[in-house]
Amino acid sequence: MAQALRPNTAGSLFATDGKPHPLQDTLMAVTFVLGLLSFITSFFHSLHLLTSWAGLVALATGVYGQWISVTTRQRFGLILGLGAAGVGFLIGMAHGGLFGGIIS
Repeated sequence: MAQALRPNTAGSLFATDGKPHPLQDTLMAVTFVLGLLSFITSFFHSLHLLTSWAGLVALATGVYGQWISVTTRQRFGLILGLGAAGVGFLIGMAHGGLFGGIIS
C-alpha cells in the first residue's frame, strides 16, 4: 500500500518534485507578470514604450526560465507569460517600438 502514503501527482498539470526551486519560481512569476503587463498595455497606443520594454524583458527572463525549469508547473507558467509577452512586444513594436518618439 505504498500508494496510500504518497498521492499520485504524475498526471497533474501542476506536478512538482517536492523540492523548493526559488530561482525558477521567481523567473516564472516575473515572466508572467511582465508578460501580462505587456499584453494589457498593448491595447493603448501611447504606452508603446512600456509595452515593448516589458515584453522584451519578459521574453528574456522567460527563455532563461525555460532553459533552467525543472517542473511542469514552472514550464506551464512560463509558456503563458511568454505568449502574452510575445503578443505585447510585437504590438508595442508596431505602435512605435523600443525608442519610438525618443530617437527619431
